[in-house]
Amino acid sequence: MTAALPRLAPDVEQVLAAIRGAAGRPMLVGGWVRDALLGTQGKDVDIEVYGLADPDALGAALAGAGTVTETGKSFGVFKVRSGDAEVDVSLPRRESKTGAGHRGFAVIPDGSLGFAHASARRDFTINSIMADPETGEIIDCHGGVEDLHAGILRRTSAAFAEDPLRVPRGVQFAARFGFTMAPETARLCRDLLGSYAELSIERVWGEWEKIGTRGTHISRALAVLRDTWWDTRYPEFAYMHGVAQDPEWHPEGDVWTHVGLAADQGARLADEAGLTGTDRLVIVFAALLHDIGKVTHTQIGDRITSHGHAEAGVAPAAVFLRSIGCPDAIIERITLLIREHMNCFGRPTKPAVRRLVRRLVPATLAELALVCSADAKGRGAHSASPRHQGHLRACRDFPRRAAPAPS
Repeated sequence: MTAALPRLAPDVEQVLAAIRGAAGRPMLVGGWVRDALLGTQGKDVDIEVYGLADPDALGAALAGAGTVTETGKSFGVFKVRSGDAEVDVSLPRRESKTGAGHRGFAVIPDGSLGFAHASARRDFTINSIMADPETGEIIDCHGGVEDLHAGILRRTSAAFAEDPLRVPRGVQFAARFGFTMAPETARLCRDLLGSYAELSIERVWGEWEKIGTRGTHISRALAVLRDTWWDTRYPEFAYMHGVAQDPEWHPEGDVWTHVGLAADQGARLADEAGLTGTDRLVIVFAALLHDIGKVTHTQIGDRITSHGHAEAGVAPAAVFLRSIGCPDAIIERITLLIREHMNCFGRPTKPAVRRLVRRLVPATLAELALVCSADAKGRGAHSASPRHQGHLRACRDFPRRAAPAPS
């Protein structure tokens, strides 16, 4: 099959021309192809080169297209800076597991590998699709196009089990694309639970950070965490599953269900507010964790109540965030929003708002209003609750980062 691919930048075309000039066949691979087939323009361009067996020959060809960094010359991996474009270029390679961790691999570049063999090392079928940038031909050796259209995360091959990071990557993809995980792949992920300790905290945070900065379907990510049993690696977080809520106020179900829906809304509201990067992540994660204190402060009597859960949520939220590698400065902002999220309702007086703003620093009233909005919109029948609107209006009167002068 062929596809109408997005136009590549001239600087990227220059890299492609240099590869063809050395008798190599460049193929677009990975996320750029996936995103193109989903109808979006990816930023990161990855090229795999066929027909060139020698990494030195590839490096020499690339030198004519821009500044070349040999990020892994012995592995046939190069980074090329051409004008405003930065392109990752590699040869197909054979990999075999030799030890624990993401460095425990023997890697041999091999430009003679066929498409099916080379793409089999990729994590999910949706990332194993190749595209010829010259003809638009789509090479799909593992059913990735079908899985992409069906919204399914499926392992590409048995090599999936060689790197446990592929599990949190699956959670991240579920958050970004709203996909579900194929049952057989979820079962394989459960078998990898014991390998979690091999992952560095930096790699774990890399995936969670993308959930916060790019995820739009956080509730789907929670579903994948449950299906793979990897939620058990984050007990403070997982304990929200099954915690009952008052059905009058929360007809959507338990706390786990509610925080997933609230985080979905937090992502949407943050995007509508134009937030990006860390600012967006703070809203999404605060919405995701705002009711974590209900785990210890829910009481079931004539009514289900959770008095004091906002302040009680600070400690377990911080434990969870540290366990995934979240920086302390971000944790501070998120936990302040959690602590104050029950103080964002009713008709605020100016003195009360001033005191609240001071308590929130370095977070802001605008951020709190977004988290409270996400909370309200994640409640099913009560999603239209207007109780936070006064604070949404009040936040316009205060600077984004500065506390007001004493009254």
